[in-house]
Amino acid sequence: MRLGIVSALAAGVLVASLAEAQPAPQAAEQAAAAAACEAREAFEDTLPWTFRGVTYPNKRTFVENLKCGAHKYKFAKQSDEEKNFTLGKGKPGGGGGGTTVTGGVINVYFHVITSSTGAGSVSDQQINAQMAVLDNAYAGTGWSFNLVATTRSANDAWFTMGPGTQAEAQAKAALRQGTADDLNIYSANPGGGLLGWATFPSSYAADPLDDGVVILYASVPGGSAAPYNLGDTATHEVGHWMGLYHTFQNGCTKTSDLVDDTPAERSPAYGCPTGRDSCTRLAGLDPITNFMDYTDDSCMFQFTTGQDARMDAQFSQYRHGR
Repeated sequence: MRLGIVSALAAGVLVASLAEAQPAPQAAEQAAAAAACEAREAFEDTLPWTFRGVTYPNKRTFVENLKCGAHKYKFAKQSDEEKNFTLGKGKPGGGGGGTTVTGGVINVYFHVITSSTGAGSVSDQQINAQMAVLDNAYAGTGWSFNLVATTRSANDAWFTMGPGTQAEAQAKAALRQGTADDLNIYSANPGGGLLGWATFPSSYAADPLDDGVVILYASVPGGSAAPYNLGDTATHEVGHWMGLYHTFQNGCTKTSDLVDDTPAERSPAYGCPTGRDSCTRLAGLDPITNFMDYTDDSCMFQFTTGQDARMDAQFSQYRHGR
């Protein structure tokens, strides 16, 4: 991969923070908007929601349990060092005087897994569109993605693999290519209705073959998994692969996702709930437009400066040159 490297104290290309993206409204207006959002969510919780032929009690049930498997299945594999990772600690060279990767070109191996009858196929055109979505999403961070190779496998067990299963282990052992700083994406039809999951940077050393991102094949651009079919399931999962937590990690706490400029969020947002403020005692509206929340693809469009810095530090510590 091709990398841009500067000193640990130098600034990379940064994206605008949420606070800069939208001026804070007046307190009364913000409170009214938050109340309206809560009322809307309460009403929507009474409505059944159908996704890909399966009906759930409401959309919240699907979002909180099935949208991303990283939180439930992969966080436990992180090292204690990474779970407590903060900027300025644990960097190459002992931190302080070391070098930090602040961008570069990440090589991508895209593995299309179908059933034995061909269900779940993803076309070359869709793969190219997915790559364009990733490049656009990460453009402000200095990272981009280069499709090196595409593989195609027909295997019924792999096609319906779930996180932590024997099928996942077998598929990745057979297909994974590259090293710690190469991204492997697997498209399949995950069991349990999941949209996707990813491993974290610190997990690579202990289990290199497990490293990578799994996405629902129908979530790529032009797929059938509306409202999650614009390619941002991959954007979200690659964020985990780069070291980011969900914006709602740890709820209404100041530590939240270990990034200072993402406002705290009590629970995942869904749809595109403008004005949502689930942590009223802490500054900032919920970061519903952030790629690491659970909103619809059409609602997501940004990473913050702090998230960019965390991705750089995580990549430097756990992936660069390994």
